[in-house]
Amino acid sequence: MRPDSHEIYARRFSRNRGVGLTLGAVVVIIFAVTIVKLTNGQSMEGFDHTFRPSLLPKIEAN
Repeated sequence: MRPDSHEIYARRFSRNRGVGLTLGAVVVIIFAVTIVKLTNGQSMEGFDHTFRPSLLPKIEAN
């Protein structure tokens, strides 16, 4: 009997495939969200407790 023909190896392979597909799906979702944010041109400034001039109201010069 070959060691890889045992029933437990088939179950382990099935679980590993499921974990791999789930991990791949998470990576694809994060990549897609990143691409969408970049193409929409949203501000990439994070909240880091610092002064951000981009949040000040625009003042018209006369």
